[in-house]
Amino acid sequence: MRCTSLIMSSNNTVTIETFAQSHFIAGFSKRYKKHWCITLDAIESSLERLESLLLTSRAAVVCGDDDVKLVKTEFRVVGTKDSAKTSGNRCIVAWHIVNQKAVVLLVYSKTDLSGRKETAAWKKLVRENYPVYAHLL
Repeated sequence: MRCTSLIMSSNNTVTIETFAQSHFIAGFSKRYKKHWCITLDAIESSLERLESLLLTSRAAVVCGDDDVKLVKTEFRVVGTKDSAKTSGNRCIVAWHIVNQKAVVLLVYSKTDLSGRKETAAWKKLVRENYPVYAHLL
């Protein structure tokens, strides 16, 4: 028997930006090998239903305007004992509401960012590498 959610959310198209792929995702892939492929598939699947994910404690809108929201999500790597919250693993996603598109800007572990202020560090990376989203910050 298949259960259906009470919340009917449409699927978003998920894309991963080149900067995210070549920087932090490459490190996750090297560190976790086959477990990372499964984890990345799970991340993409959850972002397809971003509206539902936002109803949990694993995602939150950080800022945005009427068309685009920047969303911070938490995830755990398959095969690890940490929870999504305690793992320190995060995604920063530009959610284009009208176009039903989720664009992964950053995928990182808190230890990947320099300095003590995680939010300031990822916002700086977004400003420097994604000028199209800088106005949202």
